[in-house]
Amino acid sequence: MTRVCLIGEAGVDLAVELLASETARDALSSYEIDEPFENAVAVETISLGAAVSLLNDLNWYLVRLVTDAIVQEPSVSEAEWLSRELATAIRNEVVEPAETGTFLKVFGVIEPDAPEDPDEEFTVEPRPPTLTEPMFAQRVDDEIPSYDLREVADTVVVRVTPEEFGAG
Repeated sequence: MTRVCLIGEAGVDLAVELLASETARDALSSYEIDEPFENAVAVETISLGAAVSLLNDLNWYLVRLVTDAIVQEPSVSEAEWLSRELATAIRNEVVEPAETGTFLKVFGVIEPDAPEDPDEEFTVEPRPPTLTEPMFAQRVDDEIPSYDLREVADTVVVRVTPEEFGAG
């Protein structure tokens, strides 16, 4: 399965905004929506082509409400994501998957604080982790430079095109 994740602009409740619109709601209606990160919406599609088509269907909303649209395609990488532009280039056979992975956008991941003393009568819904500001990096000798903008629990690695990186 190919996963699509939309990361919302600061100050926007992305899920609420998308589901408030009939057009976006219709485009997302056949998918189970997940929130892997704070203010992010993710769905699983059947293929890279379906993922790119969904992003194209949601383009009006992406331009206005989303900072990043990323795609995780297992045939390219099990652990790393692709930018929308790179996913489209791979789908259109402009770029070979093996030619990707040099230019990266690395987000830090901050785990939410656990509730100090939750009331036993209520179930506290765990909050998703937060993505921090991205760091652009270039893979060298198959190694990803460490995220050094702040201390983080983990990272999310997104492969980007040379143009998105500023090298093209």
